[in-house]
Amino acid sequence: MSKTFSFAPMNINLAEGAQSIVIDGFEINQNSNTYFIADIAANHDGNLNKAIDLIYSAKEAGAHAAKFQHFNAKTIVSNKGFKDLAGKLAHQSKWKKTVYEVYEDASISTEWTKILSDTCKKAGISFFSSPYSFELVDHIDEFVPAYKIGSGDITWTQLIAYIAKKNKPVIMATGASNMDEVEIAVEVATKHNKNVALLQCNTNYTGAEENMNYINLNVLRTYRKIFPGLILGLSDHTKTHTSVLGAVALGAKIIEKHFTLDNSLEGPDHSFSLTPTKWIEMVKLVNELESNMGSFEKKVENNELSSKIVQRRSIRSNKPLKKGQVITLEDLDYLRPCPEGSLSPSEVKKVIGKSLVTDIEEGESIHECNLEK
Repeated sequence: MSKTFSFAPMNINLAEGAQSIVIDGFEINQNSNTYFIADIAANHDGNLNKAIDLIYSAKEAGAHAAKFQHFNAKTIVSNKGFKDLAGKLAHQSKWKKTVYEVYEDASISTEWTKILSDTCKKAGISFFSSPYSFELVDHIDEFVPAYKIGSGDITWTQLIAYIAKKNKPVIMATGASNMDEVEIAVEVATKHNKNVALLQCNTNYTGAEENMNYINLNVLRTYRKIFPGLILGLSDHTKTHTSVLGAVALGAKIIEKHFTLDNSLEGPDHSFSLTPTKWIEMVKLVNELESNMGSFEKKVENNELSSKIVQRRSIRSNKPLKKGQVITLEDLDYLRPCPEGSLSPSEVKKVIGKSLVTDIEEGESIHECNLEK
């Protein structure tokens, strides 16, 4: 199916967007907890039972959504096109089959869709999919609460518009793209739908350690400046939790990572995916980080009240002082602790030159009630 769209010039403010999006009752906003998407992708290996197992495992690991990919090989790759490249590129260089064959094996039958959706409902996890044709967008629409658009389709503006018009949250990954391409994609999507989330992404699927040098989490700062109204996130393909934790610290509210039961299995996505154990670890660390991030207000916390007393210094006499005596700087020391009501070193001007209305012992802290009015 081929659809042609002509886009009139757009005057939309690229900063426009929803301050929050809701997916199956989970509200994602700047104050919410992180939303986790387990990208099952091709890790079902063409086996429906394995896909079902992955759904339940993803839920147990802490994911909010289990994401699949709906495509037929012919709707996503050109067999001739890859043959004309005279070799496989990037992560595909390790594939034993042709690119077209791998995509044939990884495709999902539309007969699976309702089964996967029903399984997700039973498991208590949202069912997602990335559709790779207009027909498949229509096919999954009744089953998904939101759409995920992969990085590879960031320049397919016709598909972005078609999905956005479904009036459901749209999550777009932005790997292997430049800022102009991202702005156009956001402009197209937000013209029809304000519920858009933008994910920083590096689309190198080799799992190489050096990929950590190309994650560019600071792009999230750029996105926040240019698109202040959009929910941000990270679609990540590294094997550690570092990039995820950094993204959350920078304000990412959606995290997408590939999910597998076993890294040693054959298939295009298993090697760089996280196992359930690693997923549980990641979610735990993010939850800890969220607790650490805390409030925007700088204040003395309840658990610091006693520390404040024992660690701060107060103004204390360094000798016995008599009632009526005028205090000089030479009479004072600044020493811990600083009990409630005692004067701090920053308040020494309140003390110097004042007469005492009580006797003060050596080492005693000075309070305003000890001084003449």
